[in-house]
Parts: sequence; C-alpha cells; structure tokens
Amino acid sequence: MKVTFIGHAAVEIKTEKHSLLIDPFITGNPVAKHKPEDFQPDAILLTHGHADHLGDAIPISKRTGAPIIAIFELATYCQSQGAKAIGMNIGGPSRFAFGTVQLTPAVHSSSHDGHYLGEPCGIVLTTLENKKIYHAGDTALFGDMALIGKLGLDLAFLPIGSYYTMDPDAAVEAVQLLKPKIVIPIHYNTLPAIQQDPQQFRAKVESRTETKVIILHPGETTTI
Repeated sequence: MKVTFIGHAAVEIKTEKHSLLIDPFITGNPVAKHKPEDFQPDAILLTHGHADHLGDAIPISKRTGAPIIAIFELATYCQSQGAKAIGMNIGGPSRFAFGTVQLTPAVHSSSHDGHYLGEPCGIVLTTLENKKIYHAGDTALFGDMALIGKLGLDLAFLPIGSYYTMDPDAAVEAVQLLKPKIVIPIHYNTLPAIQQDPQQFRAKVESRTETKVIILHPGETTTI
C-alpha cells in the first residue's frame, strides 16, 4: 500500500487495485505539490464539508466519475453540485469494491458557503488486503477513540495543528487510545495558525508508545 501526503489533511491511498483520495484540498492549498488533474481515484472519501477538506472533491468526481463517499448531508450537497455521491452515516461499515468504509464520530463542525453539511466524521477504511486505516479528519481528543482503537489499526492520520483541532500533546493521548501500528501527522504547517514541530510529536509518541511515526512532507509517498 502506498500513501501520498498531498498536504494539510489530503492523502492518496493506493492499494494493489484501487486508488482513493481523502479530503482532497489541492487547489488553493499553499503547500500542495500536485494538481487535481494528477489524480484518477476510484473513490473520494470526505470527513466533513469545510473548504480545506471538501477541496477539489466535486470537480475531481465530475471529471473522473469517482463517487464521493461522505455523511448523508454532505453527499447530498455534492450531488446538488453535479458530482456522483454516496451518503452514509456514523455507524457500521459499508462495503465497496475497494473495501469497507465506516464513519466514526469527530468533535468539530461542518459547513460550506452557509450550508450545514451534517456531522463531522472520522473514517475507518479497511482495504481488500485487510489493512485498517483511520483518518481522524478535524477533531478534538475524545475518549471513544479507545473504541476505534479496538478495531486494530494499521495506520492513523491524526491532526496536530491545534487552534482548529487537537494539538500535539492531545494527539499523543489519541495515539495512546488508538494504538495504531503507524501514525502520520496531518493538518499542521499549512497556515500560520497551525504551525507545529512534527519531530517533537514523533519523539513523544515513540517514547511513550509502541507506535511508529512517519513524517511526510507534502508530495512525499511512503510504502506501508
């Protein structure tokens, strides 16, 4: 499995047979090295409707035919804008050609251009190769992350920027609850308000847990 950090909270996940985008904020992303046209996803997964997460999902969906998978209200909005979308809700997993998607709670908000777009979510993606990936979206720390961790996570994407989300210390606590094999920090250093040192985050995580931290710069790819 190849993981590319596009920047901010946007990632591409490539398995043996499928390509997936999560929160593809590319256009207007000051740290992104890619263009929307660089991606041909089989599906686009969204955690919530803020512009820095919805990003280029709608135009990419319209160009490629890839469905947007999101909570019901956000999916309905994307459909109203001409995209193909599949609405879900927080609860059990739904099966797709590339694996399963389960939406989890997140402590945040979700809107776009004055439209309320449903509850913010995290995403647990289970690939056909049985890799379990948790993308927390934008969230504060919450105790039920321990329940998500019981799913047995291979990889977690966690925000560390503070101001809008968890700060690095809260994200360390999240790692202790989630117990993923690997964590990749996201949602930091895109804007002045969310400047953080990921090396300090890595040092704390790896000194207190058995989790490995992989730090990716925008545009970098790692194989897991």
